[in-house]
Amino acid sequence: MRGVLLAGGFGSRLRPATTAVSKQLLPVYDKPMLYYPLTTLMLAGLREILVITTPQASASVQALLGDGECWGLRLSHAVQPVPLGIADALRIAGPFLQGAPVALALGDNLLHGAGLVEALVAGAALRAGAHVFAVPVADPSAYGVLAWDGPRLVDVVEKPLVPPSREAVPGLYFFDGSAAERAEALAPSARGELEITDLQRSYLREGALTVRRFGRGLAWLDMGTPERLWEAAGWVRSMQARQGLLIGSPEEVAWRQGWIGPDALLQAATRHAGTTYGEALAALLEGG
Repeated sequence: MRGVLLAGGFGSRLRPATTAVSKQLLPVYDKPMLYYPLTTLMLAGLREILVITTPQASASVQALLGDGECWGLRLSHAVQPVPLGIADALRIAGPFLQGAPVALALGDNLLHGAGLVEALVAGAALRAGAHVFAVPVADPSAYGVLAWDGPRLVDVVEKPLVPPSREAVPGLYFFDGSAAERAEALAPSARGELEITDLQRSYLREGALTVRRFGRGLAWLDMGTPERLWEAAGWVRSMQARQGLLIGSPEEVAWRQGWIGPDALLQAATRHAGTTYGEALAALLEGG
C-alpha cells in the first residue's frame, strides 16, 4: 500500500491567516499541521507517500518535507491545480499508485488515541475493497455520514441537512488498487467536485466497503476553521505537557518504526536545539 497526503485547497475558512500561507503549513502548537496526518500514514507502516498541494504552496511544502529521506520515507510531490474534491486526489495520484492499494489522508485532520495504530495497520493490509473509520460527532452535517439499516451499512451521505446518524467518516480512507480508475469514472457533484462519498458508494454497491467504528477512545480533530485550529493546538499542548509524549512527530515515529537510527534522531534534536520540540526529541534518546 502507498500513501497519498492531500494538502490542497485554499483554506478559505481560515482567511486572512491563509492569504499568503497554505493552511497545512500553519502551526498546530509546536508543529506544522501537515505533520499530524503525515505521521498517521507513517504509523500505518507506509513509507512511499505522494503529497498533493496547490501550485501556490508547492515550493513551501517541498521545503518543509523534502524527499522524506531524513525520516526514512520516499516522498513524491504533485499539484492539484484546481480544488476539484477529495476523490480528485486519487485521479492525480494514478501514475504514482500504478494500481497499488492506497491510504488517502486529508492534510487538516488529526487522529490520536487508543487502538488507532492497530486499526491503521489493519487498514494498510487491505488488498480488496475499501475501508473507513466511523466516529460519533456532535455535528455530523459537516462531514460524510454513514447511514445504517440495523447492522447493515446502506449509504454514505455527504454533508446531509438531516444526518441519518451521528457517525461521521474522518479524513482517512483505505482503497484497493482500483481507486484511481474509479475516481476517473466519477461525475462531478452539484458543487462541481469529485466527492469521496461517491467513491465510497461505488464500493458499497458491490458490498466491498467495510467500517471500523470508534467510540470514546479516539480523538479526531478537524483543523479547518479558526476555532478548530485553536482547539487542536490546545489539545496537543495539554496532552504533551501532561504525558510528556510527543504527538505527530515524524522523527519519533520514524525512529520507533526502525526507519532511522539514534544518530539521525540526535541530528534532528540538534537541528531543533533551543526549542521544546528539540528537547523532546533529545529526551527520547535519554529515556527510550
